[in-house]
Amino acid sequence: MTPGSCGEALRDAREDLVAYGRRLAPDGLAIGTAGNLSCRVGDVVAITPRGVAYDVLSSGHICLMTLDGEPIEAPLGPSSELPMHLSVYRGGDAAAVVHTHSAFATTLGTLIDELPPIHYLISLLGGPVRVTPYATPGSPELADHMARALEGRSAVLLGNHGTITTGDTLDQAYSRALLLEWLCSLYYRARLLGEPRLLDLEEIDRVGRQLEHYLQDPT
Repeated sequence: MTPGSCGEALRDAREDLVAYGRRLAPDGLAIGTAGNLSCRVGDVVAITPRGVAYDVLSSGHICLMTLDGEPIEAPLGPSSELPMHLSVYRGGDAAAVVHTHSAFATTLGTLIDELPPIHYLISLLGGPVRVTPYATPGSPELADHMARALEGRSAVLLGNHGTITTGDTLDQAYSRALLLEWLCSLYYRARLLGEPRLLDLEEIDRVGRQLEHYLQDPT
């Protein structure tokens, strides 16, 4: 699918990226120009540009890239984390990626090797969330670490860095970023008070199967 054959879908994707990008700071997921978002439309990746404040971002600033990282339409340079986004799209069937620097998740990414099953809703992320080794932002090593940690999951904690969540839609990927931050805040607070009880993986799998049919479309 080329840009010309999916013009309306790409216009919608660009507008959605701006709308969700403007939510990052109010929702506590990033500050300043930190964080980035992307959508895949066919073989085209629409991604936010690097170093642009979200309150001045417009749909015309969104970069269109190939899956090989070549610019199709990029009035500004794409996010420096483009390699991570492309790694997600080349390695699976996700259609959206959200990268945040949310406070609780980033804090835990400096302390633990895995976010354990503190609450049954972690099943919506595929199970316990792995933490990657640290690697330089924007580097191929970071993209490789992320891809390995993402196997069988829709969320990753990037060591000493932030988070990645994926989804079938941008709304789903963003909702998972919010959920991940909430789970991290829950675990952080529980550890301040003591050693929290954890759920076993069998229960997480059981709840995960139940939640497959939980959400409804009211339209």
